[in-house]
Amino acid sequence: MTIQDQEQKQDIGVAETGDSMKLNELKMPHADTIDFDIVEDALIYMQNDPLFYRKEYFPTIAKLADSHRNGEQYNARKILMPMIKNGVNRYCKQYKLANMPDDIFQNSDKQKLFDKIFEKEMDAISKGDYK
Repeated sequence: MTIQDQEQKQDIGVAETGDSMKLNELKMPHADTIDFDIVEDALIYMQNDPLFYRKEYFPTIAKLADSHRNGEQYNARKILMPMIKNGVNRYCKQYKLANMPDDIFQNSDKQKLFDKIFEKEMDAISKGDYK
């Protein structure tokens, strides 16, 4: 006896009509169609996703804290921006917001994320966190 798993395939109409879909016809959400604060939402994601926090966020902030405590010259932007870029990419992928995060996250949005993270975490670092 053979049992076959029958899975219904999504019909996109190409086989029936012979028409092909152009890449620019794919509809992706853009910043003007998002009705929430994407910067704040991405920040909450980065701080609350257990895997991202453990692998990216905490180690990055700990590096910033070590440099600050040791009195070293450091470039906070150089330390934080790779983590922010990875966070934005994972956030967009997790919630299927865009194939290309730059479609919805402008440089000004990434700068806002940097500013919020830097302000919050430097305050925490000055109070003795991330030792």
